[in-house]
Amino acid sequence: MRKYMKAEINRHDMILTQMGAKIKIINSYMCYVTFDLDGTEVSYVYNVNKKNKYFLERIEPYPEHAGTFKCEEDVIETIKIDIEQFKNAKKSRVFDLFVDINKEMNKTIRNFEDLYLYYNVPREYANSIKSKIQEIQDIIKTAKENCERVYFKKDPDTL
Repeated sequence: MRKYMKAEINRHDMILTQMGAKIKIINSYMCYVTFDLDGTEVSYVYNVNKKNKYFLERIEPYPEHAGTFKCEEDVIETIKIDIEQFKNAKKSRVFDLFVDINKEMNKTIRNFEDLYLYYNVPREYANSIKSKIQEIQDIIKTAKENCERVYFKKDPDTL
């Protein structure tokens, strides 16, 4: 199996190099971590390379890049906080709606990327989409200002 994988990597390397890419092959380990929070799967994947860099991403209940870390303790602490936040969020009567909204926003990002990569989109459509995104950001900001904060171990990353 390893010989086959190495041959595949070499083939990919050659093709991507011909396309103009610079390739760095890094041997690493991939770890898949799953939690069941009362019927909600929260799962992560992280990659550890030979330079001990950790690349963490949450993949369920919706994908979210979590960051790059220097040590295993930082990865574990990030997952611990994320799980605490999900356990707390699960108490909300609208938790399922929040998860659905996040999935739809991720789907919208992919739809938008397909739109501009596959179609010649006039400026008025792009401006309209940007305006709607600003409306959503304004609603989020207003909600933050008018809602009770329920998690205090860590400050929000983006608000």
